[in-house]
Amino acid sequence: MLNLVIDIGNSRTKIALFNQHDLMFNVPIEQLTVNHLKMLKDEHPQLNQAILSSVKPVNDELLQFLSGNFDFFIELDHRTEIPIKNLYETPETLGKDRLAAAVGANELFHDQNILIIDAGTAITYDLVSEKNEFIGGNISPGLQMRFKALNQFTGKLPLVNHSDDFQHIGRNTTDAIRAGVQNGILYEIAQTIELFNKNYQNLQIVMTGGDSIFFDKKLNYTIFVHFNITLIGLNRILEYNAKNK
Repeated sequence: MLNLVIDIGNSRTKIALFNQHDLMFNVPIEQLTVNHLKMLKDEHPQLNQAILSSVKPVNDELLQFLSGNFDFFIELDHRTEIPIKNLYETPETLGKDRLAAAVGANELFHDQNILIIDAGTAITYDLVSEKNEFIGGNISPGLQMRFKALNQFTGKLPLVNHSDDFQHIGRNTTDAIRAGVQNGILYEIAQTIELFNKNYQNLQIVMTGGDSIFFDKKLNYTIFVHFNITLIGLNRILEYNAKNK
């Protein structure tokens, strides 16, 4: 029995195949179509369970194919049963990627305090307690969003890209922007880790997202970087619901 996991984000879509708990492969695609799903079904006849998580509206053709061609299919929303307790006060507004990453981190580090940092379009900080409870978290602008904001909301500041070569103080406008944005995020992440470390013992730090490698090697903390933590979480939610159906 194989599981299909579909994660449709703001900038790209990931599809993954799991053999129960084991990730077989995952690929990014620009836009998921029914033809993609048909090819997967043809190549893997034992593929009969699926979960879809999307931050954008999904067309009816995709949903009809998934619900009609898989023995068990769920579309993740705030009503979906999950294997951890969700203490978020407004679960209907909680990002599906945040929730799935929390479940994925809990799958890897069960019964531990975990801080999940997702360095993507936005930077999110989410906490799962050693009681396997999603406590909540923080959201701030991501790396590219900060560069674009300085360019778009000012009259003269240029659009700057991130670079591994930057100083603590800029001596020209480009370097000043790069130093301000990149050091600012590093200070933010470090301070957030310190804050959570003071309040939660033996805190495991998990980082994911497209910019995680850039920040990980510049922070003086033991950080577990895992790019597939959201996919692992979605697969865990699928398995949990299939077992309890």
